[in-house]
Amino acid sequence: MTAFSRLPVRRVERDPGFDLSSAPRTRWPWTVRAVAQLVDDGLDLGPLTVLVGENGAGKSTVVEAVALAFGLSPEGGGTGARHTTRSSEPGMQEVLRVIRGVGGARWGYFVRAETMHGLFTYLEDNPRAYDGEPAFHERSHGEAFQAITADPWRFGKPGFYVFDEPEAGLSLRSQLLFVEQVEDMVANGAQVLVATHSPVVAALRGATLLQVDDAGLRLVRWDELALVDQHRRFVADPEAYRRGDW
Repeated sequence: MTAFSRLPVRRVERDPGFDLSSAPRTRWPWTVRAVAQLVDDGLDLGPLTVLVGENGAGKSTVVEAVALAFGLSPEGGGTGARHTTRSSEPGMQEVLRVIRGVGGARWGYFVRAETMHGLFTYLEDNPRAYDGEPAFHERSHGEAFQAITADPWRFGKPGFYVFDEPEAGLSLRSQLLFVEQVEDMVANGAQVLVATHSPVVAALRGATLLQVDDAGLRLVRWDELALVDQHRRFVADPEAYRRGDW
């Protein structure tokens, strides 16, 4: 038995019980090429997968769909979390199923940049009985993110961890610390799925990198990513970007 066969999620694919003829192909999110590809072709996941793409390309929609198919809350939290405020998910969890590895961990955690404030409020209002919770709202965005991901009970064991734009609120140094943490998590048996705009986060060692664009999901190298090229050219000549010469 290989290490891949024991992953919490080996593959995500369309549930054979879903009637594809009933799919609203002309409506969002079905009109997003990456989403349509996920449903039509499925997606194999390794220990560490990173999705990179422009706003609206579908990377967050894809990772959210995978997280929900695994059983995580759309607004973040761990396996079995029921925190919710306003339902905005596209319902793809009803279309997809996960193929779990034999003996793969059932634990998981989902952290979304856009719902972190609500998650922190929920955790502060419903603290763990044995040790409570940090005062998340007394910290900056980045410090609160670091406080929750530093929790060994949540992030220090094998499981399936999903991060949607974790770089939000993080300085360059903090992004590097996050990269080190994720690499350590994977080395210790965790499986991680990330959507990001950051070339730093995309540089995670050993990651399967997927460019998300109008063509769908494409396997690429780090130095082939559009965002890496864009950052390099901006640093080389910021004025050119301000003039729109890019």
